[in-house]
Amino acid sequence: MDAAHQTVTVDRVHGTTGELVLRRTGPHHEIISNGVFLMDTRDGTSERLLVTAALDHHTPPATVLIGGLGVGFTLHAATRHPAAGTITVIEREPAVITWNRTHLRHHHDDALNDPRVHLHQADLHTWLHTTTDTYDAICIDTDNGPDWTVTDDNARLYHPQGLGLAAARLTPHGTLAVWSAAPSPAFEHRLRARFTHVTTRTVPTRHGPPDVIYLAHHPVAHTTPHIF
Repeated sequence: MDAAHQTVTVDRVHGTTGELVLRRTGPHHEIISNGVFLMDTRDGTSERLLVTAALDHHTPPATVLIGGLGVGFTLHAATRHPAAGTITVIEREPAVITWNRTHLRHHHDDALNDPRVHLHQADLHTWLHTTTDTYDAICIDTDNGPDWTVTDDNARLYHPQGLGLAAARLTPHGTLAVWSAAPSPAFEHRLRARFTHVTTRTVPTRHGPPDVIYLAHHPVAHTTPHIF
């Protein structure tokens, strides 16, 4: 293999969810969590679509919540979208934040320095549970999808209680967008139980099933039963 295209380890840390490794092959970087590939900088089409599809029907200045910083592609797309106003980013791994300020910075044009961006090192589920803010678009890309989570506790984001938290944090005409590395019929069923309008967008990949963007609008009103 040509030396310029050999894979080298840039950094290796013990994060909040286990070992995290940043590797580089030529001009591209990839993030590995506990030995499992999470993401890289080779394409990013679906990660950008996550936020553009959520914002395309909103008027400026739309408030955006991005769950999962990754390699910065979703954030970069948000900063370039004409409808975007304040952009809140939630990332629980300090190393991912550090890498985006250093090694990954050129992949997203230093989007973290956009004055509209507010970055918080926090758990997304906890943030949704405790914040009183509401958002026009909530974009979730913390895992490889609802059926393949980085940690077991992340699964709660994709179940009825987590979807209820997300619905409660949306403005009346807000959009929830969720990234997945493969179709998840069970997750789509749960979305339809909570939202009145659910659509999907797919992006072909080089190998395996397409990436899927789930878009949900207009939370269904859930009434509290009377207690006699």
